[in-house]
Amino acid sequence: MKIVSRNEELLRDALSCIPQPSSRTSLASCNKLIRFEDISAAAFKIQCGVQKTPCMYSRLSKQYGMDIYLKKEFLQYTGSVKERGVLYLLMSLPQDQQRKGVIVASDSNFSMAVAYHASELRIPVFVIMSTGTAPARVRTCREYGAMVISYGTTAKDAQVHARRLAQENGYLYLEEEDSAVYLSGLGTVGLEMYEQVPRLDAVIFPAGGHCGLLAGSAAALKHLNPHISVIGVESESFPVLQQSLKAGHPSEDQACNNHHFYGDVSGVCFGSNSLQLTGKLVDKVVAVREEDILISMLRLLEHERATVDAEGAIGLAALVAGKLPELKGKRVAVVICSGNLELHLLQQCIARALTLDNRVCRFSLVISDCPGDMSKLLEILAREEARVLDIKQERTFVTSELFTVEVICTVETRDKIHTAQLRNALLERYPRTAWTER
Repeated sequence: MKIVSRNEELLRDALSCIPQPSSRTSLASCNKLIRFEDISAAAFKIQCGVQKTPCMYSRLSKQYGMDIYLKKEFLQYTGSVKERGVLYLLMSLPQDQQRKGVIVASDSNFSMAVAYHASELRIPVFVIMSTGTAPARVRTCREYGAMVISYGTTAKDAQVHARRLAQENGYLYLEEEDSAVYLSGLGTVGLEMYEQVPRLDAVIFPAGGHCGLLAGSAAALKHLNPHISVIGVESESFPVLQQSLKAGHPSEDQACNNHHFYGDVSGVCFGSNSLQLTGKLVDKVVAVREEDILISMLRLLEHERATVDAEGAIGLAALVAGKLPELKGKRVAVVICSGNLELHLLQQCIARALTLDNRVCRFSLVISDCPGDMSKLLEILAREEARVLDIKQERTFVTSELFTVEVICTVETRDKIHTAQLRNALLERYPRTAWTER
């Protein structure tokens, strides 16, 4: 389908005459004006190498009062939307560089995408990871076909070593940046969503330190229909994009949380291209709390059977938190861009989200240490339809009257209303019940 540009001037203005930092050694020389034709060319070139992921109507729509469509990019082979930009970037390399190989230094979604697609294209690929990298990430990159080398105790040690190896052996050192090639590949998400969901009113993307997906897709969407609202979502813990937009340049001193829960949304890696595209084409950037992200992860797991990480859930978190009331009654697409949640975090995230959602609660009370009193408590819990997850009895360190026992109980309820009903029933029978606040 041939689409005549109505927004070409805006795209050209957004990227006109942008100098690149001299410290970038990978693809800075490849930067040029990003055009809709570049995104279309990327879509054609990578169509056989990445999934055209579904953008499906969500059962969450009724709950939040709008038609929600979820673009399920976590279904890509490596579990991340980064594959689109990486594949187009690798396919665009000169043949002599493809023969020499590429090298990356991190355990991010970007590195995993490079490991997989470089191997598929028969490009030698080396991944340098610090010794603290999760074993599962190391194993995954090796299974994709990369040569993985453990070096140093920090990510910076691995990066320095990778740069040295690149210089000594002629490898191309790759890091996630905002070259036009990479942004064009990521922009194919916006192109697909426009085709898959007619009459879109708004599209929500993850933002934060990695806003290439937001910038590239905004270029495609605003070209096709300038009236579509493009919204970015980042974490309140590190509002890197909002601060950079206010300052007019990428923020370099923004404190970031390096906890693995945040993954790719916490780093500062976007450049002037992404920032200026975002400033020109993105309608709104909002920030959400960690609690909203966790509840969003829970909603996606329950309603969509989707296990996603913080980056994948952060877009929906803006709707969960009520940050976008203007979208009520509208047709809204949300990009679920990543599903690489580490297993050791999965259980913690679910448990914490259930607590935040008022569906797991804990209370303690003191009862007589006589036969039958414990059964009376259990009868109340059964009558109120609360599911007992854990129950403990403390006799030795009880400070109240003799021959009593302190009962500490963790139960699961349906929702906030059910929790309130249970609390009232317990207080009626045991007035000194102590409720553990979340």
